[in-house]
Amino acid sequence: MSKIEVDEFSGTQTTGHEWGGIKELDTPMPRWWLICFWIGVIWAFIYMAIYIAYPLMTGTTKGFFGFTSSRAEFAQTMVEFNKSQENSLVKINNMSLEEIRADKELSEFAYAGGKSAFAINCSQCHGSGAAGAPGYPNLNDDNWLWGGSLEDINTTITHGIRFDQDDDTRISEMPGFGRDEILDRTQINQVADFVLSLSNREHNIENAKEGAAIFAENCVACHGAKGEGDREQGAPQLNNVLWLYGNKKADIVRQVTSPKHGVMPAWDGRLEGATIKQLAIYVHALGGGE
Repeated sequence: MSKIEVDEFSGTQTTGHEWGGIKELDTPMPRWWLICFWIGVIWAFIYMAIYIAYPLMTGTTKGFFGFTSSRAEFAQTMVEFNKSQENSLVKINNMSLEEIRADKELSEFAYAGGKSAFAINCSQCHGSGAAGAPGYPNLNDDNWLWGGSLEDINTTITHGIRFDQDDDTRISEMPGFGRDEILDRTQINQVADFVLSLSNREHNIENAKEGAAIFAENCVACHGAKGEGDREQGAPQLNNVLWLYGNKKADIVRQVTSPKHGVMPAWDGRLEGATIKQLAIYVHALGGGE
């Protein structure tokens, strides 16, 4: 064992350890550090005395003030929250959509639940902000194929659109005027120019004049004489620029020739009735609901 001595340069006693001629000094810890250390030790004992600390055979020490653990508090909070949520869902199940909306607290609960359900089930097609995409409707505007009232939206969500597995699904089918040889290419171009004229967009005037007669014979029954559409049939409005598959002439020609028909699943049976109502409340509140 190395001999303990006093270092001649620092005047500090050594520990007696030496490595390769280097001697270890027995320098005392700084006083401020020792004070902090002992304060920490004292605080640890106080903490263990006040709060739950040591595990026992059937539980833990309760501390002087009988505090519960944060885990127990959280568990109790979740029990109370779930009970409150269940009560709200029962109310939503038993109330009409208008009654839900008229109840401020319940309406806010339904909106929050609908927003969450939308993010999980609907955002993949309609977008996280419900702005849609080509072929997927924008739910923020007032352009609704089947109506934008609470009941209309709820029905659409419940039964879907062109969803074969639901007998009450929304169905509208536009003929393929070119594909089925109902109109030739010239006539389709003329109709496209007439449709452009309905919203005062740039078009071929001569074509539009010819297209007006073709439109009256083939399209008015669904889309209306002025292109106002028909929600009973799910026929889109043509006198604006809000088109699901594009509003340029080439897009119109393509759709008249061989129309695309989107499909939306029926959520009845996939989601609970209360969740569907919450979705209807949320979508209606996005700004485009009527």
